[in-house]
Amino acid sequence: MRKTSLLSLGLIAGLVALTSGCGNRETSVESGNRDQILHVGNLSEPTDLDPHIINSLQDFNIVLALFEGLTQYDPKDSHATPGVATHWEASDDVKTWVFHLRPDAKWSNGDPVTAFDFVYAYRRMLSPGLASEYAYMLFCLEGSEAFVSGKSTDFSTVGAKALDAHTLELKLSYPVPYLADLVAHASWYPVHQATIETYGAMDQRGSRWTRPGNLVGNGPFTLTEWKPNQVIRVTKSATYWDAAVVRLNEIRFYPIESTASEEAAFRSGQLHVTTGIPIDKIAVYKNDPELSKFLSQETQLATYFYRFNTQKPPLDDVRVRRALSLAIDREQIVNKVTLGGQLPARNLTPPQTAGYTAGDLLTGDVAEAQRLLAEAGFPGGEGFPRLEILFNTNDGHRRIAEAIQQMWRVNLGVDIGLYNQESKVQSDSMRNGDYEIARYAWIGDYLDASTFLELMLSDSGNNQTGWANADYDRLVNEARYVLDPAQRFTLYREAERILMAESPIAPIYFYVNSSLQVPELKGWYGNLIDIHPYKHVHLEAAP
Repeated sequence: MRKTSLLSLGLIAGLVALTSGCGNRETSVESGNRDQILHVGNLSEPTDLDPHIINSLQDFNIVLALFEGLTQYDPKDSHATPGVATHWEASDDVKTWVFHLRPDAKWSNGDPVTAFDFVYAYRRMLSPGLASEYAYMLFCLEGSEAFVSGKSTDFSTVGAKALDAHTLELKLSYPVPYLADLVAHASWYPVHQATIETYGAMDQRGSRWTRPGNLVGNGPFTLTEWKPNQVIRVTKSATYWDAAVVRLNEIRFYPIESTASEEAAFRSGQLHVTTGIPIDKIAVYKNDPELSKFLSQETQLATYFYRFNTQKPPLDDVRVRRALSLAIDREQIVNKVTLGGQLPARNLTPPQTAGYTAGDLLTGDVAEAQRLLAEAGFPGGEGFPRLEILFNTNDGHRRIAEAIQQMWRVNLGVDIGLYNQESKVQSDSMRNGDYEIARYAWIGDYLDASTFLELMLSDSGNNQTGWANADYDRLVNEARYVLDPAQRFTLYREAERILMAESPIAPIYFYVNSSLQVPELKGWYGNLIDIHPYKHVHLEAAP
């Protein structure tokens, strides 16, 4: 096991020791219920707590407590509700939006949150030096792509303007009817300029401004403690505009990469909620009347897939990529390996994403895969170089990788190795192109198919496969200007046909998220993007 897994196991051993050999000593869950302290299993150590450079749901789970955007997510269905903005309106062509900010919004140091903070944040997010993977989320702003590419150095040409301290105007290059949902995402969060620039340049990655005692946020909680690979602790903010609604006093996030360790911590009363559950425990919880009350299974707007690094031979050959993708038996994976009700995936976007369903666009079978591999110069796998699958440390990811490894061996005659890294390291490896095949997953950032299709644009910082296709870019970009859903969906399907034909990714399944949570946890609802705004969460004492 790698470093994080060992630390996670040591952390859990320490937590479990608190309740062993001590008679009826109170568990963390019991004391948390009484004191409104929520204990959350959060899968991995965050890459950072900077909302403009984080790149995973686990990072966002923490940042969601510390910052707030113009809008925020409804806890039940994730639609946009007022955040820093009390209300907003759009022009008839849906290209000019005005957001009205509440005058009582404050930073955790007491400074007022203003429209100028948002303009500064967008300038930072689009700065070429920051190189944010999520910069493309702001490309709907007029002039943003020219600014981020360095073609323009004048930010006044970008469509973000503070009309006054409490009025923000956004001018768009194309109509975005779902902009209110889009700006709830962390990439649109404000940041505190004085704090950023106290600890480094505006566009410096990894500076110490996100450390306890330094971080100034505008969310319902403030950062109190960060012990790497052990715990991150946030406490209720006294300056948050809606503090009267916040019932939790504290949240503690534990980076536990092993689902077995996480389940052990839950079972011993140390966690209120987990990120996942070991595959071999799903049936145990589901079929036991006493345990089933803890099991939550929710459909998620997410796709599990493998990335191919198209810059590394032989993966630069589309025939090899398609052969590898077609040789995967997706039904066997969901029926024999994952066991959580997932659906086999033969395209990128999950079905019924805001009305859009692509259908099965990856067509072919094992015989076609064998033909393609032979045509590429590797008949029966002869002469095929040894490649490796990179996955972040997790029992479930290893099982899937082992199953696919065996499918490729049997169906194609190729021998693919496996190696794992802790999540933070794996993220860096993919960002730097230091991989051949890598496990990845994409959870929708908002309720529209574009959140998936824009991922694979050639200028998307989250593409990370080296693949670019001008026709794909044209279709996805053209769809931005089309308001009629039927016409837009036609463009999306054509784009996905290109994506599956070129196969820079191999979709595996669409998610059903299985996790554990105690009945005392209230206001934590299952929703498509698996986001749970903490201001609506509280704990009740067990009967």
